[in-house]
Amino acid sequence: MTVHHVNGINKGSIRLYALSTCGWCKKTKNLLNTLGVAYDYIDVDYLMGQERTKVIKEIEEWNPHCSFPTLVINNTHCIVGFKEKDIRKVIGS
Repeated sequence: MTVHHVNGINKGSIRLYALSTCGWCKKTKNLLNTLGVAYDYIDVDYLMGQERTKVIKEIEEWNPHCSFPTLVINNTHCIVGFKEKDIRKVIGS
């Protein structure tokens, strides 16, 4: 599985489950980049077979609807969709 890492300020574990063609996912990546935080992301639409099944199960633990973007922060917070205020509140601006 390809997990992409973006360097930045360490604010804990930040993982974004995204689709490469999703506009809201791109906005979330741009916001995280603007905030300058380190994060990992997976473009789920590039996965196939067992990798895809495994990642879908991970997402469903946080977001049963398996919609995108799904942002998991420090394994304690999950933000579904592009919610700038919520992301800034949890990560810090």
